Amino acid sequence: MDALGRNHSLETALADLVDNSIDAGATKVLVRFVQRGTRLVGLYVVDNGRGIEPDRIDAAMTIGGQRTYTGEDLGHFGVGLKAASFSQAASLTVLSRAAGHPAVGRRWQLTSGRRDFTCEIVPGTFAAAELDRNWMLSTSASGTVIRWDQVNGLPSSNDPEQVDEFLSRTISHLQGHLGLTFHRILAHRNIQIVIDVEEVASGVGVRHPVAPLDPFAYPDTLLGWPKDLKVQTGETGLLLRCHIWPRRSNSPEYRLPGGAEARQGLYFYRRGRLLHAGGWEGIHAPDPRLQLARVCIDIDGDTAGLFAMNPEKSRVSAGPRFAQAVAKARAEDGTTITDYLQAAETAWVIANRRTTARRKAVLPPGKGFHPKVSREIRDELPLLPEEPLNIQWKRFTTDAFLEFDRGTRTLWLNRAYRQALLGGRRGGGNDVPVLKALLFLLAENVFEGAHFGARDKDNMDLWQEVLTTAAKAERSTFEARS
Repeated sequence: MDALGRNHSLETALADLVDNSIDAGATKVLVRFVQRGTRLVGLYVVDNGRGIEPDRIDAAMTIGGQRTYTGEDLGHFGVGLKAASFSQAASLTVLSRAAGHPAVGRRWQLTSGRRDFTCEIVPGTFAAAELDRNWMLSTSASGTVIRWDQVNGLPSSNDPEQVDEFLSRTISHLQGHLGLTFHRILAHRNIQIVIDVEEVASGVGVRHPVAPLDPFAYPDTLLGWPKDLKVQTGETGLLLRCHIWPRRSNSPEYRLPGGAEARQGLYFYRRGRLLHAGGWEGIHAPDPRLQLARVCIDIDGDTAGLFAMNPEKSRVSAGPRFAQAVAKARAEDGTTITDYLQAAETAWVIANRRTTARRKAVLPPGKGFHPKVSREIRDELPLLPEEPLNIQWKRFTTDAFLEFDRGTRTLWLNRAYRQALLGGRRGGGNDVPVLKALLFLLAENVFEGAHFGARDKDNMDLWQEVLTTAAKAERSTFEARS
């Protein structure tokens, strides 16, 4: 029990639960973090699928329980729910209602002294009450609620800034991972995935939809690409659809979670679900000049000697015969895998010939930046090998908008203006990304080095006067509307 799911991350664990929801026919899936005061206390995954009938709930909670998978199911091993949940939480509660049946529930808790497989029966009244909560998707006819308590990895701090920063980063990572993993399903089937945060006292905050993130959605194509290379080994046939991005791009489809360079290589899909994103599996070593190259491969499970997917459905491991088979692959025009790699490298060289001057190096972005803004700065600008620049909020004793703290490399913003700039919305450690990005581009250079000249001082005085006046005007407008 303790060993289940050791290779899961939060992202892959939640993707496994989403698999179950999709297999159950759900059209809406909700991932909800629960916050009590300043502490994160739990997590839910809720769907409006078919639910579990009372006589099936025990089988659903069995480790490696036998079930019949259809040709479209994403499930495979019979341990997904349990492995994903136990990798992240010490308490798993499953509450479900099938059409025409009463609500049922089971709870499994991994306590330090327990060494058996006892699964608790949850009272039907509690199961029904949880299912009938306002999830912003209907579970009244049928649906399932997965509840995690004692969740690993949630911040233990009561500092609201740290909790907000954790939520901002985690939700952003989840949107990227789930959007990539399920991009075909989200784009072509009537399924929605949403992430939100419920504060027990004040209710549900902003909802964050998961958008499809297609690694092959480049804006235009190179002449002659993509090409299909066919592999035949024994009775097994395999199709490698070889793509080349025409150029480096700022689009999220190119800048995938993990970085474009790490995402070069092979993309394995099973039944529309992405199992594996990037890496060459023995075909070639990673190379910055190959980051425009991505190969799509559809499989239907393990193939002896070629590849096997891991129980977490987050990776496909290729066997020793795979690279040998790919070396013999051919397109109809005779193109080989070597030809493809050479074409991808040539495309990279051509796309990166620059006639403009090299951009000036800047300090790395630190605390206070939205992850996407931080990644964009790091991708677009060379970075100095120095401590990062932070942009954060704090309470001032004056009405000034800015405070330049060169000692800690922090540009402080006056918290008195925060609600007005947010328009009354809930803030977080990485909020107002546009404002912080503009301030970084404007003022980053005054934090560099030890020298601080008269021109820097004059610029800081100018920015302070103009931005403080603008912030006061923003607050006056906000208070007049409130």
